[in-house]
Amino acid sequence: MVNEAGFRTVQSSQVILKELMVPSYANFGGKVHGGVLLSLMDKIAYTCAATHAKAYCVTASVDSVDFVNPVEVGELVTLFASVNYVGKSSMEVGIKVISEDFRKEIVKHTNTSYFTMVAVDEETRKPTSVPGLILQTDQEIRRFVMGKLRKQLRAGHRRDIADLRKTLDRVRELQELDGENCQLGKHRN
Repeated sequence: MVNEAGFRTVQSSQVILKELMVPSYANFGGKVHGGVLLSLMDKIAYTCAATHAKAYCVTASVDSVDFVNPVEVGELVTLFASVNYVGKSSMEVGIKVISEDFRKEIVKHTNTSYFTMVAVDEETRKPTSVPGLILQTDQEIRRFVMGKLRKQLRAGHRRDIADLRKTLDRVRELQELDGENCQLGKHRN
C-alpha cells in the first residue's frame, strides 16, 4: 500500500521464503552449508527491497551473520524479511531465519542479519530515491530507530578504520604483530 505522499507500509513489502534443505546443500560436516543460507538471505533481501522500492536493488553491505544453530539436511528453512529503515536510496532489510525438523517437532532460530540494499536506476546505474516508510506499530518504530542507529554505527566504523589505516607504518605494523599467532617469513620492504 502506497499513500499519496509516496510512502509505503512496512507490511506491503514483507516477504516469507520457505525452502527444503536437500542433500546437495550439505557441507563436509553434513550440515547445510552457510553459503546456501547466505544466498537465500540475499535473495529474500533483494525481493523485499525491490518490492518496497519498485526498482532494481543491489546489496551494499551485510551486517554480521551469526550462525546461532546449525541447519540439518531435511529441515524446512523459513526466512522472514522486512524493510526496517529507509534513507534516500538505501534500505535496511532485517532477516530472520528459522529451521524446522518435522519429525522431531523442533523449531530453532538459526540466523538474524541486516542487509543494506540500494535502489539503482537500471539505465544510469546510479542510486535512485526510495519511498518512505509508514510506521504503524511500536515494533516498526523500534526497528526503524534501530536501523538508523546501525547506519550511524556503520558510518562511524568506516571512519575509524580509515583513521587507523592512516596511522599505520612499518614499525607500528610490526608492533601490532607482537603476541599474535603469526610468524614472519621472508618479506619485502
